[in-house]
Amino acid sequence: MTNPKEINSSSRLYYSWCILASSFVILFFSSGARSSFGVLLKPMITELGWNRGSISLAFFLNMIFLSLSIIVAGKLYDRYGPKWVIAISTLFISSGYILISFIDFLWQFYICYGVLAAIGMGGTSVPLFAALISKWFTKWRGLIISLALSGSCLGQFVLIPLFSLFMVRYGWRTTYLLIGFIMFVVNMALTMLVIKKEPDDLSPKPHGRQDSDNMVKAGETISLGETHGDLNLRDAMRTSSFWLFTLVMFICGSGDFLVTIHLIPFVTDQGISSTTASNMLAWNGLTSLAGILIAGPASDLIGNKIPIALTFLLRFLLFILILYDQSLTSSYIFALTFGFTFLVTAPLSTTLVGRIYGFSHIGLITGFINTIHFLGGGFWAYLGGLIFDQTGSYRSIFILSAIMALIAFVSSLLITEKKAIRP
Repeated sequence: MTNPKEINSSSRLYYSWCILASSFVILFFSSGARSSFGVLLKPMITELGWNRGSISLAFFLNMIFLSLSIIVAGKLYDRYGPKWVIAISTLFISSGYILISFIDFLWQFYICYGVLAAIGMGGTSVPLFAALISKWFTKWRGLIISLALSGSCLGQFVLIPLFSLFMVRYGWRTTYLLIGFIMFVVNMALTMLVIKKEPDDLSPKPHGRQDSDNMVKAGETISLGETHGDLNLRDAMRTSSFWLFTLVMFICGSGDFLVTIHLIPFVTDQGISSTTASNMLAWNGLTSLAGILIAGPASDLIGNKIPIALTFLLRFLLFILILYDQSLTSSYIFALTFGFTFLVTAPLSTTLVGRIYGFSHIGLITGFINTIHFLGGGFWAYLGGLIFDQTGSYRSIFILSAIMALIAFVSSLLITEKKAIRP
């Protein structure tokens, strides 16, 4: 006769991997959809007569509402669970993209992309799925979250070339319609059929957790004793390391989204074909996967701040390279190597904050820092378009970005990577 506990354990294990697979797929399409902005930017400008500054302002608006929606989605997730948060968010993001295909005026684009799609992105973003997966896995939690996060990298790699080909053949309006429809069908199907239960609905413990919460392997769970002396957000704000890291993450976001939004317009301005430019952005997403896989083990060996500092030193050199050489080879080197740095801070920011301030209030502290990250990205992408409209070139924004990367490099080194004492 089969032991009921064995059946329960097998069911729990199976369902945990279903949650991981569903999260991977949703992040796959969400990342591809967000990255499509750079692909469709120039065709929209050509047809509707907008300039790069005005259309980049929509992205800045999107980042503002995305930052706010992540906070709201997180609170709703804690209270009501993931199912309806993801479902409602999917309605917002898919309707936003579908409605873009019918717009004729700039204010309509601001509403559809800057507000509706942004609200939906908050509930289908990496932080929410990281929280979801952490409930289903205790053992190998960091690795599992990285596997889910890889869906975001592969989504950009696979979908950007497809969206580019579809745009050339059918136009940007039909492409936005397709993106919205695919996200609606895939996200809603997975949400309703898979992401609808908490671990306790299947078994008392998520996969990997031991019978006793205190009998865990080192590094897997924080014991109650380790929370003593943890700092909350207000206390963290009284330390210099908090503001140094917040500045670093602002600069991180500024570089991330400047390249994501303006890489294709920049390289096509140099005479490179739109197909080749789209491939650059796609490979940019794939190389970011390598950065994630290297960042985690590197932090175990040498700490968190050194890999972060080296990331911005590399970005500084890349901006210097592209300022002096805009050839096809240099553009590929810039796109692929920058992609390697793109998500290095994603796994390291949580572990760095936890090491300095403890894990009791890590959600609120990292939420604040991530908000600054997204706001920096939106503002810098808008500034890049605005400067291009004024000067006809990206040279000035690249110079500013190089200086900012150097500031981030120095700021990272000045962070005190040890447990902070409450002021």
